[in-house]
Formats: sequence, structure tokens, C-alpha cells
Amino acid sequence: MIKKKVLTLCLIAASTMSATAQSLPTYLDETKPIEQRVEDALSRMTLDEKIAVIHAQSKFSSPGVKRLGLPDFWTDDGPHGVRPDVLWDEWVQAGQTNDSCVAFPALTCLAASWNPQMARLYGVSLGEEGRYRGKDMILAPGVNINRTPLNGRNFEYMGEDPYLTSRIAVPYIQGLQSTGVSACVKHYALNNDEENRFFVNVIVSDRALHEIYLPAFKAAVQEGGVWAVMGAYNKYKTQHLCHNNIMLNKILKGDWQFDGVVVSDWGGAHNTEEAITNGLDMEFGSWTDGMRDGASNAYHTYYLADPYKKLILEGRYTEKELNDKVRRVLRLFFRTTMNRNRAQGFLCSESHYEAARKIADDGIVLLKNSPLKGAAPLLPLDVTNAKRVLVVGENAIKMMTVGGGSSSLKAQKEILPLDGIISKLSTLNPQLTVDYARGYVGDTVQSYNGVSMGRSIADSRSANELTKEAVEKAKSADYVIFVGGLNKNDYQDAEGHDRKEYGLPYGQNELIEALAKVNKNIIYVNISGNAVELPWKDKVPAIIQGWFLGSEAGEAIADVLFGDVNPSGKLPFTWYAKLDDCGAHALKTYPGTWRENGDIFDEEYKEDIYVGYRWTDKQKIRPTFAFGHGLSYTTFKLGKAVADKKVMTADETISFTVSVTNTGKRAGAEVVQLYIADLKSSLPRPMKELKGFQKVFLQPGETQDVTITINKDALSFYDEATSAWKAEAGDFEALIGTASDNLPQKVKFTLK
Repeated sequence: MIKKKVLTLCLIAASTMSATAQSLPTYLDETKPIEQRVEDALSRMTLDEKIAVIHAQSKFSSPGVKRLGLPDFWTDDGPHGVRPDVLWDEWVQAGQTNDSCVAFPALTCLAASWNPQMARLYGVSLGEEGRYRGKDMILAPGVNINRTPLNGRNFEYMGEDPYLTSRIAVPYIQGLQSTGVSACVKHYALNNDEENRFFVNVIVSDRALHEIYLPAFKAAVQEGGVWAVMGAYNKYKTQHLCHNNIMLNKILKGDWQFDGVVVSDWGGAHNTEEAITNGLDMEFGSWTDGMRDGASNAYHTYYLADPYKKLILEGRYTEKELNDKVRRVLRLFFRTTMNRNRAQGFLCSESHYEAARKIADDGIVLLKNSPLKGAAPLLPLDVTNAKRVLVVGENAIKMMTVGGGSSSLKAQKEILPLDGIISKLSTLNPQLTVDYARGYVGDTVQSYNGVSMGRSIADSRSANELTKEAVEKAKSADYVIFVGGLNKNDYQDAEGHDRKEYGLPYGQNELIEALAKVNKNIIYVNISGNAVELPWKDKVPAIIQGWFLGSEAGEAIADVLFGDVNPSGKLPFTWYAKLDDCGAHALKTYPGTWRENGDIFDEEYKEDIYVGYRWTDKQKIRPTFAFGHGLSYTTFKLGKAVADKKVMTADETISFTVSVTNTGKRAGAEVVQLYIADLKSSLPRPMKELKGFQKVFLQPGETQDVTITINKDALSFYDEATSAWKAEAGDFEALIGTASDNLPQKVKFTLK
């Protein structure tokens, strides 16, 4: 009898659910195709509801359609963690107690891992944190190219090479969106310096645009399937990029068939009619029109708000353009807020801290590890018989998760380098004394936009006093670990301004020179998102690029210093010896000039396609450290590279295989890098270009074959005469090695 009742109830429930499904409007029926749901919802919306969903209602949200059961849409800054919540109409922090997060390493570190698997882990972890916080879109990743090392925002990007950036951005986007949170790839496009970003007009050849500055965005759309693209502040062909006909309508939505939403950068819209016709879909900003102060809570005055509605009611525009924008927004809703199957997510979990540390460990780059006379290389540091280790430098005690602009975070914890080093040394040698000397005072600010955390680092001593203390302590230390570099304050690695100099700030160069005179066992750990001038490089035996590593910074730095992790990161940019070794500075085109009438500020990219290693190759300049450079605590040997064919046709692929052997005594990872050289071309081409790579993990003595496959796309250049990609028949050469300046294996082949 009981079983019959249960069966009856189940049948009733099933019948009720079936009836409910049948009575659902099409737009609410998740069994229907998204496009069908979009059209149904669009047909039910009033003009006011359509206008409402294409602009903000608060600093970081836009309205849904309450009458139809479509929730509000919430965005949040990235790309390194979920930003703390602000007040509805103010940039001031909301003062919540549950909006701390895990701070992940900066995207320069992720790119330095040369590991797409880490990129997907990053995206998934960030998406899970965003879901828990109720976010529907993370404004990330940033994929602009590092044209100059002075760009204050380079730390948020992925280096100088369009191929490497593409391979890291795609899995990051896929991982993030797998959680039901939209990525918003930014800043589209040519947003390559900060100082004049609000008004600079970029002049660039079509070839450089398509070969250098657009490939990562194209990959994000066509391979990553990104759901949103953020327009940039700057101009192209004197038209703002948040409503730019060529970039948004022709290239993004036309050539690439992007079906998602174009979001303005905050305050990046400037004109209602251009916003209507030139591809902008959702307007966000601050105050009335984004760029100037105005009335609070005046979102109805946005360019795509009441001014747009007024033009429609006056008959100057139909709803044709509006409906296209709303279709895109609805498509975004059905992918995010209306996806009832997306996970709940979780925040500050053990798995997220583990992911942050893995990414940091994988991206730290060992730049130099030269043996002292008659001794082994200094790293990994063996402190078995040591008595004193001295840590020097403000960056050993300064928080780096706070500051830097929109990527500033409210981290639940941040392990500082000094704390990580002390913790590790206490287990390796409990009898060891760890001392600290400030060495220099840079910027003692430990807060940003209402977030204030960490110990006070104020220090009123003079530069002479600080130097004297550090030098005296260094004299009796077995090892000196100098943790220096840049920070995330204005005019360093920070949004809004560019760096004012290529050299290290705060007198660090002079301090390091003084320390090197009294102690030869110096390890320099550079914390930055950019390269810096290193005039004392030959006087210091070990140099590590430590990036901005997020919550687990101190632990990750200690992992590498003391050998718990064998470093395997590779530089994602060229480390120039001096600023004029960079094309943008050698040709004096940065930061740009005003036209004679003073109405337009132009920055011409005269170096054209020759950015980074492409430029140093062309000019035969030897950088301090080459693109793709990174050392290990073990050694690797590459076998002879072979191709699976000598001649390929345009519709074929060609594969190159090389064996990699770990010839050392430690397990480690090497990155096999494949570059292509066009031996004879109708147009000037770079000497070589990265077209493939693979990271391989090997035990001591282990050998693995690495195979990298390319097609004609890897042989092509952008032909301005036909506005199309072109692969010319002829001879090519594959250059294979472990850095752009270490490519011993060469294989010639022919494209028919």
C-alpha cells in the first residue's frame, strides 16, 4: 500500500512538472535553443525595458527585466581575483565582511608559465569565486600587447607575443565560462599605454594591427567563445574604440562573427549616435557620462539611455539597431543569469589557494644562476651550514594585492616574501638567524579605494641610514636575498599612468651596488610586471623574476629559492638592456604628439610589426634576457628535430618532433619553443615568429618526444593589398629550442 502511494505521488509530480514545462513561455524553457528564447523574450519587451538592459543601473550592474523574471546582471573587475564590492553609486568600498577573495598571480606570471593547463585552472578557480559572490561577468582577461615596458598596466596583460597571449587567453576564458560566469576580454584594442589612454589616437598599419595587436582578441572570440568584449578608451582612426565602426562592426561582429556583447570600458562612451550605429551594446561608467563628474544616480542620462530613447521617439532611428543590442544582451543573460544549471561556486577554498600557489610556482622565472668561482650555482639555496641570512628590500614586506587600479583586491590573506622566507628557513635550519634590513623606502601606502590591510611599513630614516644598516648587516651574512623591483603605486605597475623611467626606483641600483661590494652571495628577487634596467647584473650571481604573485607570494618565492620547486617559467617579453633597445622608444614614437591644431593626440606605431624580439632580431640587439628565456635547477638536452614531411600543401599540416631529455639530477620542466622563419618573402618579415610551444615535465634521466603541429596559418602574413591573410609558396625553416635566442634545431621545409 505504501509503495502504491509513493508511485501515485511520483506520477502526480511528473504530471505537474510536465504541465508546468508545457505552460512555460519559450524564453523560460531551457530545453529550447537560445536563439529561439532570445527572440521570444525580445518580442515581449517594451521600449523602456529594451533601453534599460543596455546601460548600467549602478557602478557595476545593469538591470534585467523584472516583469519577465530576468534578473539583474552583475559585473566585477578582474583579472586577478574578484574585486571587493563598492557602494551602489560610489567607488567607495561597501564595507562588507564577506567579500574577501583569493588573489591569484598577475597575468604576466600566468603567461610566464607557458602552460595552457594553468590558464584553465586559473579561469575555473576565478569563476568559482565569482559565482559565490553572485557575479555574472568578470572583466577579464587583458590581452593587450606589451609594446613598451613603461606601460603601467603591462602586469595585467600577457606579454609581447600575439601567439603566446592567444594560447594562454583561450583556456583562461574557457575555464572561467565553464562556471557560468562570462569572461569579458579587454581592452579592444591598441590599449598599449596608460598615460594618455583617454584621448590618444593610435596610428598603425593594417598589417601590424592584424599580425600583432588583434590575434589574441580573435582567438578569444573564435576559439575561446568569449561572451563579451570590452572596448578600449583610446581612439583608432580618430574614433573612440567603444563605438568604432571598423573595429566593432566590420572586424569583430562582421569578419569574426562575434555573437556576444560589446561592453564599454567604464566611461568609454562619448556620443549617443556613434554608440547607436558603431557597435556598442552595453554602456557602463561613472557619474553622468563616465568621464566627467555629474549628478549621482543619473544612469538615465547615459548615452544609451534617455538620449537614445528620445531619438527613437523622434523618428530619427528605428528599433533595428536597438533590437540587435538587446538580442546580444539577452543571449548573455541566457548564458549566465538564466542558466539555472550553473554551479553555486565557493570562496577562499583550499583548492583555490592551492591553484594560486601552483600558478605562481609555474610562472616564476629563474633569470640567472651563475656559479661562483670554483663553486656550484648559488640556487637552490642550501642553508645547511649557514648561520645568517639577510633579507633586504621594501618589497619583502609590502602588500602587492592592494593597489594598481581596477585589479586591486581585498585578499583574505597575503603571505609576504619575508614571512615566506622566514617560515621556510625555520624548518630547514632552526638554528639559522634570519635578519631584515629595509634598505630603501619607496611607497609606504598600504591601502587603495577603501581597502587597507597589512602591517605599517612607514619608515622615517634617511637613504644613507638605510643603506648603511643594510651594508653592515650584509658583511656578516652568509647570503643576502634582496627583494626589490617595482610596486603597484602610481607611475609604476599601476593603471592610469605609465612608468617615468626604465631603471629601478628609490635608489635600489645604488644599494645593490653597495651590497655587492661586501657580499658576493646575493640573490636578487625582482617583484614587478615589467622588465627593469639591471646595470649591476654581472655583479650578482642569481636573479629571479618574482612577478606579483597574489595570496601565496611568500610561499611561492620560498618554494623556488630553496628548491622545493624547480623553476620552469619563461619570459613572456623581451628584457631590454636599455629603453632605446625597444622599437617604440628607439623611433621616438612614444608617447605621441599633438597635431598642429591641437585637437588630436597621435601615437604612431612606426616600428610596425617589429615588436619585442621581432625588433631586437631585426636590429641585431642583444637583450639582457631574451623572450622565452628561463633557467632550471636541472639540465635538458634536445635531440635532432625531424619533420613528418619535407613539402606541404596549403590544406595540409606539418609536424615537427624533437626528443627532450632531463640530463640533470632533479625533476623539472622545459618549454620546447617552435619559431618559423620565411626564407624568401615578397614583403619584409620578422627573422622568426613563435608559432608553437609545449611544456614537458621530466624526471631525471627521462626522455620524451615532443611533437608540435602547424598549418599554413603559421606561415601567413597579412596582405594589405588584398586585406587578407596570405601564405606564399616557397621555403621556410622551423627553429626549435628553449628560448628565442637558443634555437639549435633547424628544419627546412617547403610550402607548395
